[in-house]
Amino acid sequence: MPTTLTEGKHRGEHLVSEASGHRSRALITIANGEDLKAGHVIGRTVDGASITTQADAGNTGDGAITMEATAVGAGVVSGDYVASCIEPATDGGIFAVQGPDGINVGTAVVGSTFDGPVRFTINDGATDFAAGDRFTITVPDGDWAEYDPTNTDGSDTPRGILYDNVDATGGAEEAVAHVRDAEVNKAELAWFDGATDDQKSTALKELAKLGIIGR
Repeated sequence: MPTTLTEGKHRGEHLVSEASGHRSRALITIANGEDLKAGHVIGRTVDGASITTQADAGNTGDGAITMEATAVGAGVVSGDYVASCIEPATDGGIFAVQGPDGINVGTAVVGSTFDGPVRFTINDGATDFAAGDRFTITVPDGDWAEYDPTNTDGSDTPRGILYDNVDATGGAEEAVAHVRDAEVNKAELAWFDGATDDQKSTALKELAKLGIIGR
């Protein structure tokens, strides 16, 4: 009876072209537990346990911000989120929340949990908040992992393509990825189990924003 052999993915097999001087590449760390193939579409997690918050020194209100036990949600990215008071109220108020790119990601009501890419509660103090009072929530980067749009740890956004096979099931591993300015063969990319054509198309559009173009 004949034996069927399946050839695995090879290093850089997905690559059509890249920028000179290895400018397209970055040295990254693959998260513990991941087992990924060359050409795998990957995202970068955030370090939710190390989030810090800071009240603006010029705030009128003396209320405080508290992160939830599950501090991040879908769509989170690393960087500074800013909550700014736009509607002061007695013993309350409403804050507009902007992501690191400056785009509004929702509004937070004092005393209620804000359930967005970051999750927190702003509590009233003895002195009410005034318009322009601000809090900054800093979300640090984590390790890299398989891109999956159902994740809520940052890896739900595609950020790069793995250059070679990496087995990190025994602990985090250093690796190389294409993270900018490269052309790749769409047929040679590796995806999370069950990835649909629509999900792949959406991810490729996100990668194109980084200069990673599928051919």
